[in-house]
Amino acid sequence: MRLHVANELYVILRLNMMICTNAEKALLSVPNQVTKRLLLAFMLIVAYAGPQAISAAEKPPTKVVVEKIRKTEVVQTFPAIGRFVARQHGVVAALANGPVKEMLVNVGDRVEAGQVVSRMVKARIQANRDLLAAELREKEAALRTAQAQLKLTLGEMERIGGLKKSAAFSQGRYSDKRNEVAKVRSEVSEAEGAVAKARANLKLASIDLYNAEVRAPYNGVVVQRHAVAGAHLGVGDPVVTLVNDREMEVEADVPAERLTGVSVGRDVRLKLSDGTFLQAKVRAIVPSENAKTRTRPVRFSLNSSEGAERPAIADNQSVTVLLPVARARRVLTVHKDAVTSRGGNKVVIAVVDETATPRNIRIGDAVGERFTVLSGLEDGDIVVIRGNEGLRPDQKVTFEAPSD
Repeated sequence: MRLHVANELYVILRLNMMICTNAEKALLSVPNQVTKRLLLAFMLIVAYAGPQAISAAEKPPTKVVVEKIRKTEVVQTFPAIGRFVARQHGVVAALANGPVKEMLVNVGDRVEAGQVVSRMVKARIQANRDLLAAELREKEAALRTAQAQLKLTLGEMERIGGLKKSAAFSQGRYSDKRNEVAKVRSEVSEAEGAVAKARANLKLASIDLYNAEVRAPYNGVVVQRHAVAGAHLGVGDPVVTLVNDREMEVEADVPAERLTGVSVGRDVRLKLSDGTFLQAKVRAIVPSENAKTRTRPVRFSLNSSEGAERPAIADNQSVTVLLPVARARRVLTVHKDAVTSRGGNKVVIAVVDETATPRNIRIGDAVGERFTVLSGLEDGDIVVIRGNEGLRPDQKVTFEAPSD
């Protein structure tokens, strides 16, 4: 490497010496002083540019990234600003009265449906349930006693009734026993009602005991805590706010005149702030128009196939919805990175025989990251999309062959 550099320096030095020697002879043979000065200036320029010319001639081709121009199916779109909204988002409230024993989650924690997020003090609720369980047992015992008494009374009445054809039969005793049976039947019914009431009270107490543990109603992330240990909660008081970030959709207010190309089930593209694109479908067009803005809410559901691959998104995150406003058509397109402005013209660097060749083009609408091409390029042309900033006309380039 050092020997090669030394040889180059030697050649450049000899070239300068030759130029200077010849210049001196030429100057001595020129009589006119003005002509001598012009000749001297010219030779100095040649002497300075000689090494640079040699260096430029030996400069290797510039590596660039290219693409092949082809016809693609494009759909003209209208950008509408929307936001992500969680289909499940709300406050998880207490379902029982009492003080909070402990909070089991923090903001940002992911929870599963049915997971306990808070526990209340259960002592009073448990004691009340135990008391009602004892009352139920008491009522059930009273019912069994009444039922046994009814069975005994019915037996006595049947025994007396069996003596109707004998002299021992007494109509008065039979009537008294029948009245007694009716009374005992009433007591049994009353005992059955008491048992049913006691069972209902015990069930309510069991529900209160179960609800002393506040559970997540669906999968999601805790975004806010409303209670702390020791706080007294009543039924309906907020405990945490939960957002199901796995079931998001997009809502956008769309101008009424832009809804002609929008229908339920239509595929659309979403563009995130970082440039990522997602696929979605129109889920619903809400039939309610804002009188001031003349827009209608439209809901878009995300494609489920992208659930595991899409980036993390948040409730109320902004997103651009690219709404189709015309039918798809096949046209030539070029990537935006290939287009530069020079002298008021739109220019791309085409590659012909591995040589940079500037071309003026006319572009049309922007479609995502591309422009439609009206003139200046043909199907199959190769243009530079990376590294085109410093290229000069006829400069040699190298690149990987673009895919067809």
